[in-house]
Amino acid sequence: MIAGLLIALLAIFTVLRAVRIVPQARARNVERLGRYHRTLQPGLNFVIPYIDRVYPKIDLREQVVSFPPQPVITEDNLVVEIDTVLYFQVTDPRAAAYEIANYLNAVEHLTVTTLRNVVGSMDLECTLTSRDTINSQLRGVLDDATGKWGLHVNRVEIKAIDPPQTIKDAMEKQMRAERDKRAVILGAEGKRQSQILTAEGDKQAAVLRAEGNRSAEILKAEGQSRAIDQVFQAVHRNDPDPKLLAYQYLQVLPQLAQGSGNTFWVIPGEVTAALQGVSRAFTEALPKSTATHATSSDEVSALAADDAAQAAEAAAAAVADAAKTDDTHHIPTQRADQHAVGMGPSAAS
Repeated sequence: MIAGLLIALLAIFTVLRAVRIVPQARARNVERLGRYHRTLQPGLNFVIPYIDRVYPKIDLREQVVSFPPQPVITEDNLVVEIDTVLYFQVTDPRAAAYEIANYLNAVEHLTVTTLRNVVGSMDLECTLTSRDTINSQLRGVLDDATGKWGLHVNRVEIKAIDPPQTIKDAMEKQMRAERDKRAVILGAEGKRQSQILTAEGDKQAAVLRAEGNRSAEILKAEGQSRAIDQVFQAVHRNDPDPKLLAYQYLQVLPQLAQGSGNTFWVIPGEVTAALQGVSRAFTEALPKSTATHATSSDEVSALAADDAAQAAEAAAAAVADAAKTDDTHHIPTQRADQHAVGMGPSAAS
């Protein structure tokens, strides 16, 4: 009975050793008498117990391996820490088991050496900005080298590039300086644009103001021209005589004495002749003109007499005010027989 029990146990154990189940996306190599025989495919497989040796399962799915940061020296002699991530897949289980002892360790060292070769020909700035170039070069080199190992490298990614702390501080200062420069440039551009717009507005305002002043001066000159023309036509149309001019001269005399700085002034000799002409005009009848058709000669004489009297009083008051202003000065008078033809005022200093 004991012998039968042992035989039954041995038979069960033998059957179990002869049946092997391989999961999906896995593979197992089989050696017969120490030599590679075949690779078990996913599903139910049978082997010869005690003759065939089945090796551990090999994963055929894409695998992701993250390697620790490795120090790499750039072209400008700076040491940076580069952390890489490798995506690969086993395509030939026999080659992965018999062509290389440990394909994970081999891939890691190959990645480090290739990374140092690629990054060693770049400076720090190029290394930080050329990750795609580094990834493509690493992938090409690793795929060619690992092909005979039954591996296929799908992607190689640079996860992190850490320069020394001093370089980080210098880069931070450089970035801060660049931002400050851009801020100053933008401020200067805004100020320049503001000044340009302000100057353009001042220019347009000055042009419009000048045009307005020019139009105003033109209109004012035209008005003065028309006024002078009308006065000139009215004077010539009424045919004035020297008596009227003498009367107008008397009306101007009080205005000459109204200035605040007039401490000394001269009455020309023509004033005497003008006063005599006005006095004769009071006794003689004025000629009729188009401007005096509606007024009689007596009324005109009365009005002229009143105006002459007011002008004489104003002239006397002006003379008295001038005498009070400066007692050291005097007002000389000239005789009517000392003047020449026309009006010739004397100069005083």
